[in-house]
Amino acid sequence: MPHPLDPQLLAAAEAVRARAYAPYSNFQVGTAILADDGKIYVGCNVENAAYPVGNCAEPSAIAAMLAGGARRIKRVYTTGPGTTPVTPCGGCRQRIREFADQDVVVVSHGIDGTPLEQTIAQLLPHSFGPEFLGR
Repeated sequence: MPHPLDPQLLAAAEAVRARAYAPYSNFQVGTAILADDGKIYVGCNVENAAYPVGNCAEPSAIAAMLAGGARRIKRVYTTGPGTTPVTPCGGCRQRIREFADQDVVVVSHGIDGTPLEQTIAQLLPHSFGPEFLGR
């Protein structure tokens, strides 16, 4: 079920996606996070000629959230090109898991298709999180 703020999250993800730096893959991705402070934080993918050094959109948005003073993710909206939902990669799923409860919804949207809504528990089943380390 769509969240009332999804139109705002979609617009924020699309606005930041337009600023993505993706000269190698030409696959621009934008992410908008609704955080526990009620604000929306955004991030885009940033590629690098030394490929492993680049950043995905999701950790870029998480870094912006932390820099803004928020600590917990309440909803994630990621956009990318095409019709297939652009889901977070495995590493990004784990990064989201660090700052989100298991029931937090991640919306993945290939902008020319239908969005996919899944909880972080569905995207990363049987995950390892901070609670395993006594946090």
